[in-house]
Amino acid sequence: MSESPQPKRRRPPRRAASRTTERPVDRPNDRAAPRPDLILPPRVENAREPTIVLVGLMGVGKTTIGRRLAARLRLGFVDTDREIERASGMSIPEIFARFGEAHFRDGERRVIRRLLQGRRVVLATGGGAFMDEETRALILARATAVWLDADLDVLAERVSRRQGTRPLLTGADPRTVLGELAAVRNPIYALAPVHVRSEPLPHEATVTAILKAMRR
Repeated sequence: MSESPQPKRRRPPRRAASRTTERPVDRPNDRAAPRPDLILPPRVENAREPTIVLVGLMGVGKTTIGRRLAARLRLGFVDTDREIERASGMSIPEIFARFGEAHFRDGERRVIRRLLQGRRVVLATGGGAFMDEETRALILARATAVWLDADLDVLAERVSRRQGTRPLLTGADPRTVLGELAAVRNPIYALAPVHVRSEPLPHEATVTAILKAMRR
């Protein structure tokens, strides 16, 4: 006797897969995270380092020391007296003799203003430049002023080597004139934020002292 065939079982119909995808969790940190390649460095105002301006009495060594300081810092060097002579086509004594000190100071102020607007340099000024109120305000606002100071005997010995090139010393005793100038000018020079003594030592020692004083 043959067995009767078993009925086929029907499989339950497959449920269609849902096409809806699960929404990602919206995390606050992810929402505002910037792309790393779009992050910009913070803006820095007045990032350029200021020009260094050497002030002080004649004979203190502003030009000689200024050149060495500029070389140590790999900067340009400018002597304002030489720049004035170049612009006017006359020497400093000639400008004083023909036009007077007031005319010279006015030209000096314009030259210093122009130089402070340019690239960073080491700037050696004449002994009277910092005494002019407008020039002094310009230097203190836009540069680092360094007062080079020295004993009167040292100054007198130095300026005596270059007689005829200092209008204020014409026909006068250098030490006497320098003493009178120091009494008037030193309190003004003291407004410079950096004060360094120029000792009768190798100039490189004074340059090192300036750099140390500027880092304080």
